[in-house]
Amino acid sequence: MNLEYTHKPNYFLAAQLLIRYVQTKVQKTQSNEIEIAFQDLTKVFQGDFASSSTNLESILNIADEYKVETISGDQRIIERYDIDSEEKHLHIFVYPQAGQALLDGKDLINPDASSYE
Repeated sequence: MNLEYTHKPNYFLAAQLLIRYVQTKVQKTQSNEIEIAFQDLTKVFQGDFASSSTNLESILNIADEYKVETISGDQRIIERYDIDSEEKHLHIFVYPQAGQALLDGKDLINPDASSYE
């Protein structure tokens, strides 16, 4: 029996959408701590429920590799994250230098997609 997949996730697209959301939130709130409800994550991922549940850890692993230009060199954006499944929230903590660079409008540095399997 051969099962066909009806959904093929694009983790890099989802990571890009998440990082852009984080960038916008940091610029609007000027805070390095971001809390996102799973329901809002589904909207960020354009209605893809699997990205905000089953595939979330994989997406975060890629998003964790995004960097931003700072005075002291390239800095990762995400310091750490916590997935709170009971409260259905994702907490993202941004490095202070990276947060300031995002506020200053510095360019994002994407992870190398060719280095992932």
